[in-house]
Amino acid sequence: MDAAASGDPVGSEVIAGAGPVTRPGERATVRLRETDPEEPPRYAPEWLQLRESADAAARAHDLLDPLRIRLANLPGKAGGIVVHDLGCGTGSMGRWLAPRLDGAQHWILHDRDPYLLHFAAVASPRAAADGSRVTVETRRGDVARLTPDALIGASLVTASALLDVLTREEVDTLAEACTGAGCPALLTLSVAGRVDLSPALPLDAEIAEAFNAHQRRGGLLGPDAITTACEAFADRGATVKVHPSPWRLGPAEKALTEQWLRGWVGAAVEERPGLAERAEAYLAERLAANAAGELRVVLHHSDLLALARPTGGTS
Repeated sequence: MDAAASGDPVGSEVIAGAGPVTRPGERATVRLRETDPEEPPRYAPEWLQLRESADAAARAHDLLDPLRIRLANLPGKAGGIVVHDLGCGTGSMGRWLAPRLDGAQHWILHDRDPYLLHFAAVASPRAAADGSRVTVETRRGDVARLTPDALIGASLVTASALLDVLTREEVDTLAEACTGAGCPALLTLSVAGRVDLSPALPLDAEIAEAFNAHQRRGGLLGPDAITTACEAFADRGATVKVHPSPWRLGPAEKALTEQWLRGWVGAAVEERPGLAERAEAYLAERLAANAAGELRVVLHHSDLLALARPTGGTS
């Protein structure tokens, strides 16, 4: 993830798509780690809505054509495709992708927060690029122990801002499940560990370095996620394509830039408390420039498309 997305004081753990174990009567969902059932939601819907337009503008369109070609040649596609969206949040991936793909689609939205699931379902698109029907179901639960069996019938797995908050073991689990099911994966907006700010300030690099260290806490991959995921999928025979997907923030994105700045600097200070005094002045200067419309930010991400070898005899 890119900053303290919840709006809570920096230091509260933020993990995309994690949630409680399935309760009696709830449908099984894919899980990538165990969590406390009473743990509060980690993503504020206000943050997810604030970043949606920047996410949509950043996602790599160049990955869509190879994805469309693979989906068009999947075995058993006649009845439409089935998409599992892991850690769906408010459903922004579906709103971006479903209208860009042809044919009937059934989206299975996974998240731990019932409010976000409700929002995602209500706000989901109803038509594909060619006017075909798009349907949705929701599954509440953690995004661990993902197995190919969990993806039986899946045509595609998607996730946004997820890889960088996983461990190496969890990325291996995800890659094993997708390749075992012969299912392509489109995994977008993983942080790349680089931020370009204009005008530049002397403390930029030190804040960025501390933030990247914060992203790696507890064995999470942070900016190493894309490299690790590429290796995990390639080692399992998938063809992997990566494309940059940077946020480009300027005067039109002041609200998003402000929230991102607060989270970015706050995480850096939590990681290196010795930065606190200098970071306070730095943040004030950056916020003033943002309010005046003078700040430009390029926050680098990467999108990954992993094309697993299809199962069912189709190449």
